[in-house]
Amino acid sequence: MRLHRLEITAFGPFAEPQTIDFDTLSGAGIFLLHGPTGAGKTSVLDAVCYALYGSVPGSRQAPGTTLRSDHAAPDTPTEVTLELTAGGRRLEITRRPEQDRPKKRGTGTTKDKAQSWLREHTGDGWSALSRSHQEIGEEIEQLLGMSREQFCQVVLLPQGEFAQFLRAGAEARGRLLGRLFDTRRFAAVETLLADRRRAAEAKVRAGDEKVLAAAQRLAQAAGDSADLRAWPLPGHQPGDPGLAEAVRAWAAVARCSARERLTVAEYALAAVEGRHAAARRDAEEARELDRLQHRHAETARRAALLDGATPERERVRALLDRARRGALVAPALELRGAAAAAHLTAAHAEALARAELPPALAEAGTEQLAAVEQRLREDLGAAGAAQRAEQRSAEIGRERATLERESRDADEQCQESAQWLARWEATRAALQERVDSAQQALTLAEQLAGRLEPARMQLTAARRRDALAADAEAAAGELLRAREESSAARERWLELKEARLRGIAAELAAALTAGEPCTVCGSAEHPAPARPAPGHVDRAAEDAAHARFEQAEERRAAVERRLAAVREAEVEAASAAGDATTAELLALTGDLSARHAAAHADAAGLHTARERLARAEREHGARSSDRLEAERRTAARASRREALDQEQASLEAELVLVRADSPSVAARARTLEDRIRMVTTAAAALRRAEVTAARLKEADDQLADAAFKAGFDTTEAAADAVLPEYERTALQHRLDAWQAEEAMLADRRAERDTAEAAALPPADPAAAGAAEERAAARLRTAGSAVDAARVRCTELDRLSRQAEQELRALGPLRAAYERVARLAGLTAGTSADNERKMRLEAYVLAARLEQVAAAATVRLLRMSGGRYTLVHSDARASGRGRSGLGLHVVDAWTGRERDTATLSGGETFFASLALALGLADVVTDEAGGMRLDTLFIDEGFGSLDDQALDEVLDVLDSLRERDRSVGIVSHVGDLRTRVQAQLEIVKQRGGSVVRHRTAGVTD
Repeated sequence: MRLHRLEITAFGPFAEPQTIDFDTLSGAGIFLLHGPTGAGKTSVLDAVCYALYGSVPGSRQAPGTTLRSDHAAPDTPTEVTLELTAGGRRLEITRRPEQDRPKKRGTGTTKDKAQSWLREHTGDGWSALSRSHQEIGEEIEQLLGMSREQFCQVVLLPQGEFAQFLRAGAEARGRLLGRLFDTRRFAAVETLLADRRRAAEAKVRAGDEKVLAAAQRLAQAAGDSADLRAWPLPGHQPGDPGLAEAVRAWAAVARCSARERLTVAEYALAAVEGRHAAARRDAEEARELDRLQHRHAETARRAALLDGATPERERVRALLDRARRGALVAPALELRGAAAAAHLTAAHAEALARAELPPALAEAGTEQLAAVEQRLREDLGAAGAAQRAEQRSAEIGRERATLERESRDADEQCQESAQWLARWEATRAALQERVDSAQQALTLAEQLAGRLEPARMQLTAARRRDALAADAEAAAGELLRAREESSAARERWLELKEARLRGIAAELAAALTAGEPCTVCGSAEHPAPARPAPGHVDRAAEDAAHARFEQAEERRAAVERRLAAVREAEVEAASAAGDATTAELLALTGDLSARHAAAHADAAGLHTARERLARAEREHGARSSDRLEAERRTAARASRREALDQEQASLEAELVLVRADSPSVAARARTLEDRIRMVTTAAAALRRAEVTAARLKEADDQLADAAFKAGFDTTEAAADAVLPEYERTALQHRLDAWQAEEAMLADRRAERDTAEAAALPPADPAAAGAAEERAAARLRTAGSAVDAARVRCTELDRLSRQAEQELRALGPLRAAYERVARLAGLTAGTSADNERKMRLEAYVLAARLEQVAAAATVRLLRMSGGRYTLVHSDARASGRGRSGLGLHVVDAWTGRERDTATLSGGETFFASLALALGLADVVTDEAGGMRLDTLFIDEGFGSLDDQALDEVLDVLDSLRERDRSVGIVSHVGDLRTRVQAQLEIVKQRGGSVVRHRTAGVTD
């Protein structure tokens, strides 16, 4: 993959469109990306990542952050375009994030969705491939063979993370390697096996629980027939391998004991059944004899009672015969009573109705009342028509009152409008004068505002210039002291190093062992080993001096960077402030502010004055129109009043004839309605009285005829003989009961067995029944014992079969659990078979780490002058630490292997850079051998001395052998003289800009 061109618009600190030509920068093999802090160096790398993957590196993709530049104009869209070659194809990717833009119509903003374009350059020029985010992402990831995380680690080499990688523990290394090499499938295998082990364990435990539940049900079914000393529950729990045999043995004992009890209960039941049959026969015979004896005594008693009731029987029979004849007259009596009641009610209503009639109609008949009703209804119809005329007359009166009120209101309004229109010219002149005055003040305020803002910016720059001048002077003094300290520390370190080299023979001799070969000459004899001279310098003293020198050098570099940043800011502030002093700018700004405030206050009333003038002009037009309209409406109201007066006079003449002596037509109508209702009621009552009198006479004739036919002399005698139906039914039931009793006694006297039983001694059924109950109780007890024993045997057989099924199903589950548990323990590193306690994912990552260490060593040897080698360690970690991800460094000067956390600052940079480059090679091979022709290294060079910096640059320069270009992102000033191709990010007030410089030429 090679980058050719990057275009950035309104992205990060870049407001205006910026173009970066990577082809020009890559010509030298190594190019430098530098600029002040916050200028946007990292934003260039973010733009590359965003163009490829649609998002910036994860550490800078914080929630709430936006990619849009704060300096860009509102109508300038944020856009990133990257041209690159990948997989032999020349592509161009353009992306726009989701962003707000001004609305094309009206005010406010609208949100544009994110957009992406992918084009490919062929022989015929550029051709569009896709505008889908998903398709473009899949195409780029397939071509590069790397995810975004891998790209950010392999192409954008973050030195800070790899320094942490060197010093971190196994867990932190595992997380980084897991992101780069995507070992999630191996972790998923560990999780899958752990889940399967838990599931298998749950199934085995559930099976054990089922077996124990079956055993507990067996114990409940066995009751006290089983030997509880063999009960499996107290000694066995879920997961116990001996649980199955214990349950089987105990179930067999319980079944045998239950069958023995069933046999004993069946023999006892047969004996009790014989004794119960004999007792039952004796009880039945005693009860039958007692029944017959009681029946004979009851028959004699009831015969004596029947003979004593003979007189009452004759009286009831005669009374029932008379009541039957009276029932024939009852319908005529009921008819006559109803007719008499109806006639009485009608006569009373007639008397009440005649009392309400006037004296002239008190004795009138039905025909005379009908004629009076007809005449009254005709008068009522005439009153209805006159009532509508009366309502119209009232409406005319209300309408005339309304017209009078409108006339008075119109006269008042016309008078008020005339007064207002007379003052119009003076009012308009005053309002126009206010508008003109406010307009002049607004023009002056705009002129002063245009001069005030530059003055304020110039004053701020002057104050910053003065403050930065003081900071620069302090930083220059601090830099002088830091350089002196660094020079002294370097001289001290070189002196100790030279002294140690002079006595290195004594140091090597101290490590000699008798009989073992010398590491210098190879001889096993050491006749005269060197001895340390007085004041010998050992390795610890040299390392301490070197550490002090590095610390002093770091302080010096930090002060240099701070001084350069302060001086650059001071120059920028001085350029913005100009030649004027701060006091002069302060006075100018104060004067402009006061004049602007006064003019702005005068101009504040412009809008109000314009609104008042416009409102007055609208009111003038409306009042003029209203005056003409009022004159027209006044004439119309006068014509309407004349017409209403004529109509009302005509209606009043007609109403005088209809009202008569009533105050109004409505009162006259109510009077007529009351008279009609009174006459109608009286006529109806008279007709009902005549009809009921005729019906009463007819009912009297029918009653006399019915009494004669029933055998009664008078109607009063017939009425006395009538009895209610329930009384006649009761008398008949008494006669029927006496007859039935007489027939029953005759049948009983004819029974022979009753007479024979009466001759025998009295029976004792209570004693015989008690003997039967005792025998039945013994029978029920014996039967219950047999049934319980039989049910117990059946239940124990069923539960035994169920328990056996549970035990057979548990065998395969237990075997599967043991197999899965062994695999899960092995992959999780907890099994005894896993000697190093290494998880499966760690095992795979260890292999990758070994490849990375081998690839990194090739470059580390060159950068460290052949001294350091990176090696992978799979030693078992102490405690709960992860094994297999150890990383050590071998020091060729001492021959010892030590942890990478013991490296110094410069050595850590060597190792982390070598590790980053080695990791890039391994990930590239993992991605299918995709060539990475463009790399970026972010920071870390400030910890190197001149010699180490030369060695690192030589290693980076060697990458050109593979036709690679390396971009270095750094603040170190020495790199600007060592690297010819440079991309400078210049920070400005309106947004950062980029400048290319190659071999002294700047564009």
